[in-house]
Amino acid sequence: MTVRPFAIDVPQPVLDDLRDRLARTRFLDDSARRPASGMTSAYLRELVASWQTFDWRAREAWLNEHPQLLADVDGTTLHIAHQRSTTPGAPALLVMHGWPHTFALQLDLADLLPDFDVVVVSLPGFAFSPPLDEPITEQRLAELMHTLMTDVLGYSTYLSYGEDLTANVSDLVAATHPEAVVGLVVTHAHFLPQDERDATTDPTERAFYDRMAADWYQQAGYAHLQGTRPDTLAAGLNDSPAGLLAWLTEKLVEWSETPDGDPAAVEKRISRERILTEATLYWATQSIATSFGSYFDGGDAEIPPVEVPTAVFVQKHEHDNPESVARRFYRDLRVFERLPEGGHFAVGEVPDAMAQRVRTFARELGLVP
Repeated sequence: MTVRPFAIDVPQPVLDDLRDRLARTRFLDDSARRPASGMTSAYLRELVASWQTFDWRAREAWLNEHPQLLADVDGTTLHIAHQRSTTPGAPALLVMHGWPHTFALQLDLADLLPDFDVVVVSLPGFAFSPPLDEPITEQRLAELMHTLMTDVLGYSTYLSYGEDLTANVSDLVAATHPEAVVGLVVTHAHFLPQDERDATTDPTERAFYDRMAADWYQQAGYAHLQGTRPDTLAAGLNDSPAGLLAWLTEKLVEWSETPDGDPAAVEKRISRERILTEATLYWATQSIATSFGSYFDGGDAEIPPVEVPTAVFVQKHEHDNPESVARRFYRDLRVFERLPEGGHFAVGEVPDAMAQRVRTFARELGLVP
């Protein structure tokens, strides 16, 4: 298993073609009686105009300020940003993204933790990590992440954090490798399996799962398409940068903390520069199709209770996630806090607050002074 340095260098013809396509975008007006969503015609026009003049080379230079590697791990290759601390004996922190964001949205957190060795990984099929030639299951991802941290990068112990589709992966790594995971940081706390949700008689638990089920119906169209017609959807998104931008940004808007309902309010948490960085990475790597892999490979892993020290910071979109479930699942729960700010993309939306909490938790574990 080897690692080699990597730097991002998007070919100029790719950028020229992107700008040409953006200039020829055929916009539609909003539909009459359209359902509410995280995208409007007006906001998309703003974003497309900004993307046409976006200084990718400046952003690319910023990305490349973060040391990056391609690591050969158990038959595949993973792209990682690996920020090593100058502090001797600094603890290692594994940071994993979900969909639709990439590693880039989590680099601000890494920058705020110079007293940690931070490993921000691109999942298989995202950005510069090639897709797996097998199902991208939670079990497979968990083993890849653990092998990366221990056998490839040489850490005997590490902290773990995952968001969205890697929340379960992070839990699974901690549950199956307690000898290595010295602490677990959580913003997407464990959900009961469906049969236990149906059977619970606790009123707080019942109310939370009923609310999540009701809300999910209005938001689940993307997941159904990505899980049942991934290639058909990707054919359009891979060919139309405006379509790709709308598809990605809608979810950044809907899942971030944007309380006033204006799609552009997402930029209070995730700047336009960062939104366009995400879109450019997808476009330049043509990875939208492969990013859908976990949706059609499907199925949640059975995860045993986690025994390692855990800090749960409940993000705003799951503000009513019951503490009772967390205490049953995370058997050594050291912190349970409901975040006052920050939604689904917590470390991307409120990196300062999350960096402070990660450091405080690590200090309580004796990992940092």
